[in-house]
Amino acid sequence: MLKGAVLVPKLPERRGIHRREAYSGWRIPSWQLVLPRGTPFRETPRLATLNLQIILLPMTMNLEWLGALARYNRWMNDKLYGLAASLSDEARKRDRNAFFKSIHGTFNHLLLADRVWLARFTGVTAPDGFLGPGGIRSLDQELYADFEELRRERAITDDELSAWISGLTHDRLAAPLVYMRHGEKLETPLWWAVAHVFNHQTHHRGQITTLFTQQGCDPGVTDLFAMLREEPARRPVS
Repeated sequence: MLKGAVLVPKLPERRGIHRREAYSGWRIPSWQLVLPRGTPFRETPRLATLNLQIILLPMTMNLEWLGALARYNRWMNDKLYGLAASLSDEARKRDRNAFFKSIHGTFNHLLLADRVWLARFTGVTAPDGFLGPGGIRSLDQELYADFEELRRERAITDDELSAWISGLTHDRLAAPLVYMRHGEKLETPLWWAVAHVFNHQTHHRGQITTLFTQQGCDPGVTDLFAMLREEPARRPVS
């Protein structure tokens, strides 16, 4: 068996859902083998001879990878907000038929969604009738009409998200996230939600870069790989 990963007993009727208490055995680098609960550990060499259903599931996310995604989030936000500052307020708010209408509207949605999820991650429960803290009721709500205020609040939330990511552990990522949405109690593996947050950011920032390009503004290089290559040169020399 390869060094480093997990044999996870199969959870009845819960296929595809990770449960921390079910983890035992070995680890493999990128996939989990999910086997019937109670399979004796000493029997693992004989698994290939048994008539078992084997389910492959992705491993939980690497903490170093999450740290890189948090840095990328800040890097891209700094880049795009800096470019947006060169436009007029009318140009930022002009309806260009994007999902959230405008550059300003899409910036607002991203900040709103990050705050909703960050509240869930940190155990902050939204009041009845609200999606998140600060009076958030809908996904297209404008949190800040003033661009400079929106920019400052974006930086504050990026700090909070980065700090929370830096405090994560492998056990915490493997544990369930339980939260309320529209009065319904929901549960999901925490790493699913964290992956969604960073994927959601990239999705909508891609829309923003398109809106910039339509106005003749070049957002420059946006690749994660480019940021990672730049980082060593930006570190202070000791």
